[in-house]
Amino acid sequence: QVQVEESGGGLVQTGGSLRLSCVLSGRTYSTLVMGWFRQPPGKEREFVAGIRWNGDVTRYADAVKGRFTISVDNAKNTVYLEMNSLNLEDTAVYYCAADPRGGWISDFGNNYHYWGQGTQVTVSS
Repeated sequence: QVQVEESGGGLVQTGGSLRLSCVLSGRTYSTLVMGWFRQPPGKEREFVAGIRWNGDVTRYADAVKGRFTISVDNAKNTVYLEMNSLNLEDTAVYYCAADPRGGWISDFGNNYHYWGQGTQVTVSS
């Protein structure tokens, strides 16, 4: 069984930065995939970024490439999402999720079996 818990959301101005954290409890292995998703107000949930637990592979949505960075600290069982140059379109509830199947990084939320409760990120002008 795997549990994930996000933290680090908040209110930030356009152009600002935030770092989200996701603490994982339970069994981990090198090919476990961790993903960040977000759900903007009134919109569908969307993939943001993913990483394999050993940190060797990452994947980003086009909308965040060059602005967001996903990383993992295995010693702390924590995955981070560093978000820079935030804009109004980044306002959303951000979720951390784990895909136990391992291997490639899926952008399909249904492939992720374990989800956190979400953390709100609000970008203001």
